[in-house]
Amino acid sequence: MKREDLADLSAFLTVAEEQNFTRAAARLGASQSALSHTIRRLEARLGVRLLTRTTRSVAPTEAGERLLATLRPALDSIGAELASLSELRDKPAGTIRITTSEHAATTVLWPAIQRLLPEYPDIHVELSIDSSFTDIVAERFDAGVRLGEALAKDMIAARIGPDLRMAIVGSPEYLTDHSKPTTPQDLASHRCINLRMLSGGGLYAWELEKDGRELRVRVDGQLAFNNVNMIVRAAEAGFGLGFVMEDHVIDQLSDGRLVRVLEDWCPAFAGYHLYYPSRRQPSAAFSVLVDALRYRG
Repeated sequence: MKREDLADLSAFLTVAEEQNFTRAAARLGASQSALSHTIRRLEARLGVRLLTRTTRSVAPTEAGERLLATLRPALDSIGAELASLSELRDKPAGTIRITTSEHAATTVLWPAIQRLLPEYPDIHVELSIDSSFTDIVAERFDAGVRLGEALAKDMIAARIGPDLRMAIVGSPEYLTDHSKPTTPQDLASHRCINLRMLSGGGLYAWELEKDGRELRVRVDGQLAFNNVNMIVRAAEAGFGLGFVMEDHVIDQLSDGRLVRVLEDWCPAFAGYHLYYPSRRQPSAAFSVLVDALRYRG
């Protein structure tokens, strides 16, 4: 492959990612006309059209999509190899991008990062808070965080947190006016505070389990939020029962602002794992961060 071929392919990838010649040119530090000429030259050399251009956007053709499927992992691999050269330096360096939920960022990632960064001033960390599932390869993240170990076969998982539990909670005042539920079926007669899922937009069905019996319970009530902190506040205010991570309500349970119910239907489950592509050659900075995050309990 000629040197200019690699440059042209990299330009094509940037245009496909930005879906806009103006933004791609700015990202590459080139003029829009020069970038357009580069893409036309590449298409002429390959003998196929790679991009469909309209007045508003740019999108890959079928041939362009096939090229992208091969090009992305190849260039990512090259980038990872270049990043691994930082191991030759005295100190690990580089930027690490991680997609994560707010809860994982607050309870697991930030405590470790807060301890790590003062010791490694050349390591930079970017956390993207997003509760929906993210394709870390397509979105060019170094790693992602999710619950459990159920991952795609080409991913590596490293456990970074303890087991977690859910809790069904309500205020003492609410439970004085409404008898405590003793079975999941009793939830049908209670006001419950729903969680609106950011991924998909549906209401979360409460996942309960006891003695190997698993239930997904659809609940009803006056309120629904896409934010757990608001669910806790609404439960404290007596608007019904909420279903949240146990560690979100430790203080409220300790001082009596909230009361727990159906605790025997909320067993522990596998906590957070950091996951990243198995083909990725970890840089020194990434290896240091994984080691700092690794759960040793």
